[in-house]
Amino acid sequence: MSNIPVGKLPPALLAQLLAGAPGGPGVVMGPAPGIDCAIIRVGDTLLALKSDPITFATNDLGWYLVQVNANDLATVGAVPRWLLVTLLLPDGATDAALAITLMEQVYAACRKMDIAVVGGHTEVTYGLERPLAVGTLIGEVAEDRLVSPCDAMPGDRLLLTKGVPLEGAAILAREFRDELQRQFTAAELDEAAGYLHDPGISVLRDAQVAQAHGTVHAMHDPTEGGIATALWELAEASGRALLVEPDAIPVLPLAARLCAALGIDPLATIASGALLLAAPAGDNVAAIRAALQRAGIACHDIGQVVEGEAAVWLETEDGRLPLARPARDEVARLFDRQENLQR
Repeated sequence: MSNIPVGKLPPALLAQLLAGAPGGPGVVMGPAPGIDCAIIRVGDTLLALKSDPITFATNDLGWYLVQVNANDLATVGAVPRWLLVTLLLPDGATDAALAITLMEQVYAACRKMDIAVVGGHTEVTYGLERPLAVGTLIGEVAEDRLVSPCDAMPGDRLLLTKGVPLEGAAILAREFRDELQRQFTAAELDEAAGYLHDPGISVLRDAQVAQAHGTVHAMHDPTEGGIATALWELAEASGRALLVEPDAIPVLPLAARLCAALGIDPLATIASGALLLAAPAGDNVAAIRAALQRAGIACHDIGQVVEGEAAVWLETEDGRLPLARPARDEVARLFDRQENLQR
């Protein structure tokens, strides 16, 4: 039996693992492929819960942790409230300054979102080359604002905010700077590295603006595997087919150049910062797009939800062609290549 490479587990294996998960009272939304948050009913309150690690990024680790967990809560319409942090620090490479810096990053990000840090765990542990952080974020969502990726409906338009792969471009510029500086100026690499903060990898505001100005049936946060994987996950969660116009997908020009220089596919590269939405067509979509534009958030119509089994199709001049599901994220593949070269 071959080893599984770095990145998300293969979809079939993940589905097998989750199929055996015990249920229980109060579970409104439990674990399944394409489902990023649990929804639990406690009395009259709906709680949204998310747990996510930071494994790719090494800079701004604590700040990063808060953003990615809050993003997934945003996709179900929840407001993030309480965070638990598990911080694992490498043996032989940890001092008090490192621990203080990482937690101060967490605290600064939480203050901006009015999130309380309520607990967790910290330790120095064996076998790590760099710090790892895992967050568990809990939020609240009103029942009439709960959004599920299962609820994308035929006729919905597919909207994508900002552009892709925003997070991937930032990681490439930060982690592969030495390799890229032969083809890019320092200013270009600084610009891409700054995408984490401008336009930023948070989609909390994107989701809140969209819900405040229209009806949204489903939302999803493109993370590992990029927009291609996110489309597949939305299709599988909803049990619907998605028809996408490839030329309408907003690939950031600088990000496209960075990906080309390293020989990777921008559509399969980690893409936090963009928000994928399914919303009823017509005036509703126009209102959502206009509101996002007024808020300074670019929004693009990239396709539609159609009848059919879960699949993702590209609308091309040659007809409908299947969009291949990425086997793994392109940045994970690059890290593997880098590690092999260093051996």
